[in-house]
Formats: sequence, C-alpha cells, structure tokens
Amino acid sequence: MRGFVVCAASWFGTGFFPVASGTVGTLGAIPLYLVLARLPLWLYLLTLVPFFFLASWVSGAAEREFGEKDSGKIVIDEVIGFLITMAGAPVHWRSIVIGFLLFRFFDIVKVPPARYFDRQVKNGYGVVLDDVVAGIYACVVLHVILRFL
Repeated sequence: MRGFVVCAASWFGTGFFPVASGTVGTLGAIPLYLVLARLPLWLYLLTLVPFFFLASWVSGAAEREFGEKDSGKIVIDEVIGFLITMAGAPVHWRSIVIGFLLFRFFDIVKVPPARYFDRQVKNGYGVVLDDVVAGIYACVVLHVILRFL
C-alpha cells in the first residue's frame, strides 16, 4: 500500500521534482485530462467525484508517510484541480495552456475560500480542497476567456 500511496500522491514521481513540483504535477495531469476529455461531460464530472475522495485519502496517507503536512511531494491535488479547471473546455492546445496558467495562478494566489482550506483544514481534505477551489475559479475564468477567443 505504501508504494501505491507514494506513487499516486506524487503523481508517478512528478512531485519529487526538486523545483516547482506543483507545476510539474499539473503538467503531469495533462495526459489524464486528454483521456478523460473523450468522455461525455456528465461522465467526466462524475469521474471527478471518486477521484476527489481518492486524492483526499491518498494525500492524508502521504502526509503520514512523508512526515510532512501538505508536502510538496503531494501533487495529486494539482491533478484534480487541473481536471476541474478543464471541465467542459474544448480539447485544444490553446485551452490546455490557458487552463494550465489559470490553475497555477489561482493555486498560488489562494483566493478565499481556498486560503481557508489550505490553512485551517489539516488533513487530506485540506490538501485537496484548496486546489478544488482554485480549479473552480480557473474553470470559470477559462470559459469566459474561451468565449471571447
């Protein structure tokens, strides 16, 4: 189980990148997005629900495994945040680049209530929920931008 937790939490090792592991983890989410984007939107969104619970559980287990709260090695939260960002977006390089930049911006800035989840919720859910909020903000802005492109 330890191997699964480390592999999933670090998103196949991208979380071990020595610099900007969250950014690298987000890049690592793109292949999963490209697979899931082939699904009808309702199934894409439905898939995010169990992935959220898996990411939360894995993040909590990884915190214990790594002995660190919200370790930089844990990037599965960036994966779900990016998947939320891209929900309903057209599968096009321009959408992916804009979505990536928007998600990274909102993930770094931590617009409330993301900041609350990041600072106050101290378990796997806290690790993931701030990225969920960032993903929702990024998704809204992405769709507004794409509307005008």
